[in-house]
Amino acid sequence: MNNRVALSWSGGKDSCLALNALVEQGVEVACLITTAPAEIGRTFGHGEKTDLIRLQAKALSIPVEFVSCSFENYTERYVEELKRLKEVYGLTGIAFGDLYLNGHREWGEKAAYEAGVEAVYPLWMEENESIKAFEIFIESGYKAKVIRVREDVLDSSWLGRELDAAFLCDIREKAVCPMGESGEYHTFVYNGPLFSQEIQLESPKLVQLETTKKLEFEKYTLAEK
Repeated sequence: MNNRVALSWSGGKDSCLALNALVEQGVEVACLITTAPAEIGRTFGHGEKTDLIRLQAKALSIPVEFVSCSFENYTERYVEELKRLKEVYGLTGIAFGDLYLNGHREWGEKAAYEAGVEAVYPLWMEENESIKAFEIFIESGYKAKVIRVREDVLDSSWLGRELDAAFLCDIREKAVCPMGESGEYHTFVYNGPLFSQEIQLESPKLVQLETTKKLEFEKYTLAEK
């Protein structure tokens, strides 16, 4: 296992679980890496405000690095930035929070190889173990809300829900991965054991996107735990 890694960071439960696993294994997470389309102030993966990602980084006391990219040059820019960060932070690896999608892992391993670091997957499992992963998240003490849903599988009533035992009970009734591994839903982690402060989310607003619905928080601040 690498001893100094960057962590691909979406702001959601999977990347947070990966962070927690790495810390428990004694691996130093030198920085978080988040991709963001140039000049829109949002993340590439979840469409989250970069200001909210910065609040997470501050609460975790880990620097965050944004990779400015487009869909067309995504991989190229990711590798370029990873090479730069390798020198800045003395990285030996890049960690990802993917659970079982082979295509995602193949991309990550290729990008890591081109950047000269090792790809690390601390959560990797079989697809049928995803329920166990959700249970681990609940037991971990981290707190997260659903901030985006894919309309073809989940309706807007899921937005804003806490990831807890009741959520797990309900999501198991749906024909989806309980962890939302195929993008059925996305989350935002706002508190937990590694957070020195809690992120308070206020004034939610429902936003209709092309194939998804998203919960936007108009106000967000750090507060003492």
